[in-house]
Amino acid sequence: MDTERFGRDIEKDFDIDDPAFNENFYDVLDTLVARCPVAHSKVGNGYALINRYEDVRRAGQDWQTFSSAKGFQPNRPEGLPYLYPEESDPPYHDNWRRVLSPYFSPNAVKGFDEQIRADANDLIDSFVDRGECEFISDFASELPGRAFFKNLIGVPVEDLPMLVEAMETGIYGPVDQRAAAFGRALGYLGEFLARRRDEPSRGDLVDVIAAGVERDGEPCPWEDRVSVITDLTFGGIATTTFVMAGAMLHLATHPEDRERLVRDPGLIPNAVEEFARYYPPVVALGRTVTQDTEIGGHRLKEGDYVLLNYASASRDPKALDNPAELDIGREDILHTSFGVGPHRCIGSHLARLELRVVLEEFLRRIPDFSVKEGTTQEYETGVLRTMTSLQLAFPGRRAGGAGR
Repeated sequence: MDTERFGRDIEKDFDIDDPAFNENFYDVLDTLVARCPVAHSKVGNGYALINRYEDVRRAGQDWQTFSSAKGFQPNRPEGLPYLYPEESDPPYHDNWRRVLSPYFSPNAVKGFDEQIRADANDLIDSFVDRGECEFISDFASELPGRAFFKNLIGVPVEDLPMLVEAMETGIYGPVDQRAAAFGRALGYLGEFLARRRDEPSRGDLVDVIAAGVERDGEPCPWEDRVSVITDLTFGGIATTTFVMAGAMLHLATHPEDRERLVRDPGLIPNAVEEFARYYPPVVALGRTVTQDTEIGGHRLKEGDYVLLNYASASRDPKALDNPAELDIGREDILHTSFGVGPHRCIGSHLARLELRVVLEEFLRRIPDFSVKEGTTQEYETGVLRTMTSLQLAFPGRRAGGAGR
């Protein structure tokens, strides 16, 4: 029985913030995919959870029926500002994506490679002589922010820890603290954007955000522009850590795969896709139903709130073979880790580059590593998932040093 395994009936009384979900993450996902196309929650105002690949894909593409305009968190905390363009629908959503997308295109992201690689090696330099590292604090929580700040918005890197803490509390912290935590990030980034607005134009992403777009035929409010830079920063620093950490955990505990990537670095881009599928940083994001509809054999009414379970959709055996197995050589990798439809992650190309660079540089510098004896991993799960502790051990510095 689910109540014995998970402490509750996950089909009729699911809770995405339940510690038991955090502790039994994959078991819960696989149970939902196997038995329950649409689960339900009694928490707060209640919500439904759409679990299978085709249903998640359909709902994500149908923004007219499954609207993002009332937010991606269930039981949204009072006072939590909306994050645009994520929490908006076309045409306003598309107005923003049209001006933002060129800065996140494959060609634009290629230009970030050298800087991200240099930062990865700087971080490795800080622990390579020790023969061990706490991978999250020493590397995985640092690199995404450096990549985003240095290449896209120019916020001082020394302010990264404060923003990471504020945004993590906004997602994983006590519900009554989330709005205030996001407020700290909004306040800081609003001041930064205002300073840049008053400076000569640099022709960069920040200038585009400060200029704004049309909303209902008028220039959008200043608050919306602050929301956009906050949304992009949140995505840039909060969503790749879990994939990075998951990849390193797998390679630390599966030496045959680690040795395979060392021998054949050309396999790394494929491995990145499989790691993103298997370690989904975005668990589920919310939509509000705009009209009565049916999905997965379940009726939904106008006003119902639903979560699109990206994490379970990527483990649907109807979408790919043996989804519970992590296979770095898997062909035709289908996953929803970057979302689907018009709200698909704008930073997916940057995320892929970061993950590829991490694997290339870490395996080049430290090709032999394992989980430090006597340590365990710790996780936090809500609408996002992250790993908060991963202790790695390895031989001391190898010949060649940074060798950039």
